[in-house]
Amino acid sequence: QVQLVESGGGLVQAGGSLRLSCAASGRTFSAYRMGWFRQAPGKAREFVASIGWSSGTTMYADSMKGRFTISRDNAKNTVYLQMNSLKPEDTAVYYCAVRTEVGLGYNLWGQGTQVTVSS
Repeated sequence: QVQLVESGGGLVQAGGSLRLSCAASGRTFSAYRMGWFRQAPGKAREFVASIGWSSGTTMYADSMKGRFTISRDNAKNTVYLQMNSLKPEDTAVYYCAVRTEVGLGYNLWGQGTQVTVSS
């Protein structure tokens, strides 16, 4: 069974950077698309960015464009989220997710990693 394990979260000052990683483990792993979402306290989960596993095409939420960069390493079954110019409002639990097949929604989720940005 495939599992997603996020890492790289932590406490950072405003203006700082963090890089999140999400590694997929399991005997076989295939994906159509991988994405990052986040959920702040008291708020709904929101889309951050996604990347096509084969195509490499990327999508970003408007508020993250220019600050966040998603990338992947297919050989390591890992997706990354480089976050720069962090703001206190970026504080949230960040989740990695996978769409295993085209036509399906995000059907595999990690446990999340906390990102806290202090002002």
